[in-house]
Amino acid sequence: MYQHIVLAADGSENSIRAAAEMVKIAAVAPKAVIEILYAVDPSKVKDEVLHSHTHEEIEYNRRQKLQPVAQLLTAAGLHPRITIINGDPGPSIVQYAQKHHTDLIIIGTRGLNALQEFVLGSVSHKVVKRAHCPVLIVK
Repeated sequence: MYQHIVLAADGSENSIRAAAEMVKIAAVAPKAVIEILYAVDPSKVKDEVLHSHTHEEIEYNRRQKLQPVAQLLTAAGLHPRITIINGDPGPSIVQYAQKHHTDLIIIGTRGLNALQEFVLGSVSHKVVKRAHCPVLIVK
């Protein structure tokens, strides 16, 4: 069964729904390492720096975004590890998963229509196209 499951999350409602699915999957893989992975989009770092005084404050704010996701998993008896990486979220999630021998990636989707996805691209679509392991997209 799964030994390392990565939940790609950003603290949004979509990632909270994905966390709820993570709980269900973790029930059948009780020995799996559960990891919450937050890929910081470089285009948003400037805004974070402008609104924070120190690097520690930026790090604290990032972790606070993930608290609803972490709390949902913890309430279900799971012990998630939180990892924050920098880079374009789609490719960064895939690289991380491959480097750390991930067995499953769980990710929420924003539900873009076909035109929006074509123009903007979606993180979940990029992950599915490039991942070397199964990916569960949660709507």
